[in-house]
Amino acid sequence: MDEAIFMASTTGFEALTIGKLSKAVGMSKSGLFAHFNSKEQLQLDLLKAVVEKFSKIVIEPSLKVRRGEPRIRALAKNILTWDNSGFMPGGCMIHTATIEFEGRPGPVRNFLVSHQKYWINFIEKAAGIAVEERQFRKNLDINLFAFEFLAIFPSYHYSSHLLNDPQAENRAWIMFERLIKDAQI
Repeated sequence: MDEAIFMASTTGFEALTIGKLSKAVGMSKSGLFAHFNSKEQLQLDLLKAVVEKFSKIVIEPSLKVRRGEPRIRALAKNILTWDNSGFMPGGCMIHTATIEFEGRPGPVRNFLVSHQKYWINFIEKAAGIAVEERQFRKNLDINLFAFEFLAIFPSYHYSSHLLNDPQAENRAWIMFERLIKDAQI
């Protein structure tokens, strides 16, 4: 799966085929096909592997940080680390999957929707805890906070990976600090 993630990171999910993957890993095409049974299953397994790595790089380390604003800051830092991971030279594979599968019904899209809902809920809960801890204002719209938090990172991704903007990370942090400041008012 690591090789599949690396390959699909630069070519996309749709361009990754069992044939191309079998050649890259030195396995027979029929052997890999017997494992996945279809290109769609390869895509689904690939996305599951990406989400597992996302959890290990972004979510799990944040749970070791104090609840509330410190955890939200850790999440932001971890997302930038994630998007710049060497095993995904093209950037966030979840972002890539969102673009490729948003209008295509099926199990890959369904899994992606489920993960994104989990991720949004995770951010909302973290913001809610920050409200409970009196680190954020009590009338904070945690749904809007999560929406704005998550909007920062596609902007960063485009600026960093597509435009090669050397200021992309700095701008992402400026956006993040504005969001935090607004949450504290």
